[in-house]
Amino acid sequence: MPESLRGREIVLAGGSGGLGAATAELLAAEGARLVVSYRSNAPRAAPLASVARLVQADVTVPEDRARLLDAAPELYGLVVFAGDPARVADPNDFEQTVRRSWEVNFLGPVLLAREAADRMRAAGTPGAIVLFSTMQALSVFPGSTAYAAPKRALLEAARILAKECRGTPNVRVNVVAPGVMAAGMAEASIAAGKYDRYLQEGVIHRFGRPSDVARAVRFFLEPDNYVTGQVLLVDGGLTL
Repeated sequence: MPESLRGREIVLAGGSGGLGAATAELLAAEGARLVVSYRSNAPRAAPLASVARLVQADVTVPEDRARLLDAAPELYGLVVFAGDPARVADPNDFEQTVRRSWEVNFLGPVLLAREAADRMRAAGTPGAIVLFSTMQALSVFPGSTAYAAPKRALLEAARILAKECRGTPNVRVNVVAPGVMAAGMAEASIAAGKYDRYLQEGVIHRFGRPSDVARAVRFFLEPDNYVTGQVLLVDGGLTL
């Protein structure tokens, strides 16, 4: 339905990276009005200025979340890309990394989603919220505690919010869980050869592309969508 998002206001929080940029381009091509936030990397966000209003915002900061949502007074959709890979290089840094991961990968996104849902319902707007988890939240990968645990908790928080937001106006809440993507957080791991064996063993036929995720997000944003409280795993079958 190529015209169904035309004129609708959608916020892409933390959407200046590879996955967010691909999504922004797809939605802009359909005529959506976009607000894209970035935490600190203004040069990376700059190319999106042609298709979106750019806002500097850290989703863990209450004032920043409010300012970001204020930038979209007719808010229809929210997609939260913001996150942190939470890699633990030194065991002595484990506790600090986990605490930061809970803040960035769980608390900030969940609070932003709940605040956006409150605004949509107060305005009487049937809307859509898409949160981002990871395949590591759905399958066990050794060494992923700092990243996977908050992302697993995010799944439950999204389902609870989806249940709370049923009714009129109906605000749908869903989750996209990417696998090994040749963009975003997994890009460095791909470059290092960490996932090459999955190709060599035929587990997956290629690495994921940003467009794979963009289409998944677009599916959840469709105004006539009949899905809520669900997780879409975009991993090419890797976790099978």
